[in-house]
Amino acid sequence: MTDREVNFARAIIGERNYRDVPADEVLREAERLLGEWMAGELRMERPKLYDHYALLLLALLQKNRELESRLAALEANHA
Repeated sequence: MTDREVNFARAIIGERNYRDVPADEVLREAERLLGEWMAGELRMERPKLYDHYALLLLALLQKNRELESRLAALEANHA
């Protein structure tokens, strides 16, 4: 684990306006950051996310990816 604390939003959007960051990128980077945080591989700046909120958010991100994949498969079968 690094001693440096990561700012969750800044790590995702950088210097860009949040409106300029595609939703897919936000979801991908949020999942990566939360996964690393839950594994103890990085630290987050305060206000920190709590374990149960991060776990729920990470599960929702993963479920969203699964459902998008299933929907794409269904659409492909009906095309």
